[in-house]
Amino acid sequence: MKRNVIEINEDKCIGCGLCAGACMQGAIEIINGKAKLVSESYCDGLGMCLPKCPVDAIHIVEKETDAFNQERKNIKAKSDAPKAMESGCGCAGSQAKTFDRIATIPTLDMAPKATITPLTSKAEATFDGVVPSELMQWPVQLRLVSPNAPYFQNADLLIAADCTAFAYGDFHRDFIMGKVTVIGCPKLDDNQYNTDKIAQILASNEIKSITVVKMEVPCCGGMISAVKAAMLKAQCIVPYSEVTISTDGRIK
Repeated sequence: MKRNVIEINEDKCIGCGLCAGACMQGAIEIINGKAKLVSESYCDGLGMCLPKCPVDAIHIVEKETDAFNQERKNIKAKSDAPKAMESGCGCAGSQAKTFDRIATIPTLDMAPKATITPLTSKAEATFDGVVPSELMQWPVQLRLVSPNAPYFQNADLLIAADCTAFAYGDFHRDFIMGKVTVIGCPKLDDNQYNTDKIAQILASNEIKSITVVKMEVPCCGGMISAVKAAMLKAQCIVPYSEVTISTDGRIK
């Protein structure tokens, strides 16, 4: 029969895996770093994967092929963790890495900060040297991390809303130091996905504690909801704390 199916240009494909995550029929998998249509009978031809592709490597074509397998319709329900959750997005840049950091004692002061006086020039910023990174692992994006990555085992977990590191100047020293870090946006992300992914991390590892850092804006409360729902879903309640950052960069 003649019908619409997707066609993937492998020369353009960068293997980011976003198309595989968007396909609810499971028609696309990342194989050897490239997106592959595993079976034309799995593709419903609606093209939900097209807008997810950042390099325009997917198009709809009309061709003679097998009928769509109706049993594949929405086979990946939202409540089920997609395959991409288990292994990251498939992109080479999201492979799990750990970094050696010299252990130092954090000096977090949770009291409200003094009034901020913005610098008027770079010359006013005086440092003894380059400010070191405290990041202990890669990747950090919640959609890219694998719940089975070895760095999660026995970790103190920092779950941060995307904007917090930009708003708070000493984010590395006061929050990232000594923790495994994941970031996400409860407004722009699928917050149910965030809940499911965090639940998988909790279910797959011995997590020692969770610290959530969010902005003061109302939408950021979704990160708190996702983490608490994840603990209930995984039936894993661990020591928990949360910190709110104001839009002018203070701890509230």
